[in-house]
Amino acid sequence: MIKKYGITLGGLQQKILNLVLISVFIVIAIYAGVSIYQSRNLTKVVRNADSEQQKSIEDVSQKTMDEVINSSLVSSTAMQAYIANDIFSEVSSNIKMLRTMTEDIYGHSEMFGRVDVPAPDPSKDGTPTVSMLAAPGVDPNSSYALGLAGNLSDVLISLFSNSEKINSCFVATPDGTIIFANDRSAAYEGVTNFDPTTREWYTEAVKKGDVCFTNVILDAYTDIKSLTCAAPVYVNGELVAVVGADVFLDDIESYIASKSTDTNFIFIVNDKGQIIFSPRKEGTLASKLGVDSVDLRYSENKALGDFIDSAFVQTTNAQVINVDGNDYYMVGSPMSDIGWTVVSAVDKNLTDQPTNMMISAYQSINEDATKQFQDSAKHSERLTLVLTLILLVLASANALVLAGRIVKPVEKMTKRIMELKDDDLVFKMEDDYRTKDEIEVLAESFAALSAKTLKYIDDITAITKEKERIGTELELARNIQADMLPSIFPPFPDMKAFDIYASMSPAKEVGGDFYDFFLVDDDHLAIVMADVSGKGVPAALFMMMSKILINNFAMMGDSPRVVLEKTNDMICKNNEEEMFVTVWLGILEISTGKITAANAGHEYPIIRQPGGEFELYKDKHGFVIGGMDGMRYKEYTFTLGKGGKLFLYTDGIPEATNSNNELFSSERMLEVLNRDPEAPPTKMLSDIRTAIDEFVGDAPQFDDLTMLAIEIN
Repeated sequence: MIKKYGITLGGLQQKILNLVLISVFIVIAIYAGVSIYQSRNLTKVVRNADSEQQKSIEDVSQKTMDEVINSSLVSSTAMQAYIANDIFSEVSSNIKMLRTMTEDIYGHSEMFGRVDVPAPDPSKDGTPTVSMLAAPGVDPNSSYALGLAGNLSDVLISLFSNSEKINSCFVATPDGTIIFANDRSAAYEGVTNFDPTTREWYTEAVKKGDVCFTNVILDAYTDIKSLTCAAPVYVNGELVAVVGADVFLDDIESYIASKSTDTNFIFIVNDKGQIIFSPRKEGTLASKLGVDSVDLRYSENKALGDFIDSAFVQTTNAQVINVDGNDYYMVGSPMSDIGWTVVSAVDKNLTDQPTNMMISAYQSINEDATKQFQDSAKHSERLTLVLTLILLVLASANALVLAGRIVKPVEKMTKRIMELKDDDLVFKMEDDYRTKDEIEVLAESFAALSAKTLKYIDDITAITKEKERIGTELELARNIQADMLPSIFPPFPDMKAFDIYASMSPAKEVGGDFYDFFLVDDDHLAIVMADVSGKGVPAALFMMMSKILINNFAMMGDSPRVVLEKTNDMICKNNEEEMFVTVWLGILEISTGKITAANAGHEYPIIRQPGGEFELYKDKHGFVIGGMDGMRYKEYTFTLGKGGKLFLYTDGIPEATNSNNELFSSERMLEVLNRDPEAPPTKMLSDIRTAIDEFVGDAPQFDDLTMLAIEIN
């Protein structure tokens, strides 16, 4: 550090000065940044507001236009559908009346005589006349049905003459004859092979069984669009005739043409989804007949198809549909009598014109206001820069004065701290440190820290000595516990009748689980598996006492049941800590493989008979040892044949838990054992331990892991 011009360069004084200057720079930068940001943000807000207002104008205008169009277009379309439908409603009513009169004549044929109807007479062309035609091979003079139909001649003439919509009406019979009324007799000159039963109107009427309308076609004689309305006539369930009328549709076509402009028009779609009337000559919305006609419901334009579908059911609201690259407002209304629908279409560009004009005027006004605001913002930025420079000069002068007042006590404090050594760690308060600010607090903290450090060193020394003593004692306890359990394998090298292997891994330094096996006599081997409540040194002491008692009573030749009862009575007499132990005790008769066992609240044993699989042996549990004085236990027997195996364990095996709090479970334990049922006892325990380690992973172990396996040779 170098002192120059009263400032310690590289020292605390310079750092304080730097800190103050940096802080001032940061404040100024933040202030300037905020000012610039606010200015630009305000500009952005104005622009956003402009955009939002423009969008609001557009939305409100669009919504208003939508409501107007929806209201007017829906009502007008419904009225147009009503007008168009009126034609077919009248024709349908006339055909129903004709059907009723035909039913009456054929139903009461005995009251009517035969009336002959002549063939078409060209000389009567232009005059309403009733004529008849017959299919090839049919003699009209012998047709009874035709003779009855002749009684309807006046009715047919009346229908034809009194309706401007009907250009022909007729009665056809199943034997291939027909009488009809029109004023075009010359058109049928030379026609001798007309079979009415093959005509579309005949077959469709019979198929439907009621009034029906055929597809629209061009009339063969006038090139006017027309269709046929027909209905079957039944008497006593038998078809006797089909009545109908041909209808010219030139009035509809004229009406549609009169209501259409370049931007709005109407068109009619038949029950097959095909446009049959439209002022458009080209494109999707043009009218086409025959094979050129397309069902709009199944076209690639799904929106149009869905709209047409709904228009057959009810009068729709106005919807915007894009057709051939143009957006149209469309409303559809069904024609109930014929099953068609009338659609009104308005070019959306026409409705958007008022909105576009309003937005253009708004943008012009807003651009002028934005320019005035930007000029004012630039003036504010220049003023802010001048004030910032003045603030920087004042802050620098104040920083120099402040840094000088702080440095002196801090420098002295630093010197004293650097003088502290191993034999001199005491830091004392002095008058120079009493500045009544944070420097005084810092000095007091150093003094307190110095005293605490000295005490902490003494405490650490004592704790380290005590921890080393406890560790030594726990290691000794672990060794004593390990020495208490059989650990030499094979334990009986001269005995080939069985193989036995066991292991115990405590969860703490010492554990509460234990296993044991010992020879009661030359032909009997006692096998013990137990689990003491609790962990650590208390459980280890309780384990050692329980093991010794079980061993002593078993060596006296008592049965497993008696051994457990005596052990329980002894433990209950001096069990003020209320600890307990679960025990499975079995005595193997080596010569026969018979095992006599008793269970004091312990896990089920697992048994594998020769050639079979490992299974839980669900024996009857008694109460735990040490739980209640005077308990009685039941014993049972089972026999292991050559190759049979017994696997014993404590609850630490099935209850081993992984990081997801899942248990290893008895099912997984059985699955591991049955992977290699022929494995010797050492491999059985190794497989189980490996499976547990893989399952548990890095999760901590909370319970002892104790296992024992025996195989009969």
